[in-house]
Amino acid sequence: MKTLITLIIVFILSISNLSSQENQQEILIVGTMHTVPKIVKNSYKPMLRFAKKYKPEAIYVESPMANDSISWEYLKKGWSKGYQKFYKLSDSLQKTFNYNNVKFNATIGKNFSSMSDDDLDYLIKSFIYKRDNGNYELYTYLKKYGVNGSKNPTRHEDGDLTYKLALAMNHKRVINMDDQQTNKEYHLAWNKCSKESAKNGNNTANSKLYKKSYNSAILPAVFRKLGKHTNKRKSLQQLHDMASFSYVIKDTEGCKEGRKYFDERNMRMAKNIAKQILVSKKTKNIIIVGAAHVIGLEKEFKKNYPHLKVILMNEY
Repeated sequence: MKTLITLIIVFILSISNLSSQENQQEILIVGTMHTVPKIVKNSYKPMLRFAKKYKPEAIYVESPMANDSISWEYLKKGWSKGYQKFYKLSDSLQKTFNYNNVKFNATIGKNFSSMSDDDLDYLIKSFIYKRDNGNYELYTYLKKYGVNGSKNPTRHEDGDLTYKLALAMNHKRVINMDDQQTNKEYHLAWNKCSKESAKNGNNTANSKLYKKSYNSAILPAVFRKLGKHTNKRKSLQQLHDMASFSYVIKDTEGCKEGRKYFDERNMRMAKNIAKQILVSKKTKNIIIVGAAHVIGLEKEFKKNYPHLKVILMNEY
């Protein structure tokens, strides 16, 4: 009798564990090359096929969050001319645009193919008003290229991967998750580290690592496997090491500062993503992000959000 009871308990627990695993929220991280050269303009096609097969329920993009006032305070006069222009448009429309939430929800509820130019114009203005750059870019892309996206490669992750994926999956919104609160400080630290490293071997070590990373990508790029190569753990680690100054032979004040700001940015990006995933309850989430951030994000998720299953593109 005891044996029977034990078997029943084990069976119930196994069913419970299986159900828990099936409902576990997961994060698939895809590292991108941002803009690729013309000679390898089709590099994102295999990555798009892979992402479509995954069938994500949510797409997270490397774009500033609308409510991140600290990042926007920097970006309004920061490194990106595109973000500067977007901020000015947003600042202006927040004073003049007659936003209507009922109209917005009714318009965005339509099928992509049913949206008129007037609908798209309203949604574009609404996302500018909301300071939602990721979706402003998505609907601008939709208006320019239509529901199938650009016929010719744009050579950028947004036009060739992110927005084509969103349109194919019928996702009315992509989800912003970037953090650029200390981007200015990071670039200042980068310059400082470079100057400090002129004679201690650090710059030479960085150049060697860059050449090694570049040379190893040539052959895969020729055979349209640049995306797969970029997402190899070895490649991701090299990119992480360069961006986080982990290559240094002798640490300096500037290199330490740069590493600190890079790690903190990854930490805040992971937090932005995890908070939104937990609220959404969605199971299959894809993160499309610059490849140099993949290792850092994976580390942050595993450390601070162990209940989320983290998968890298090449390990799916």
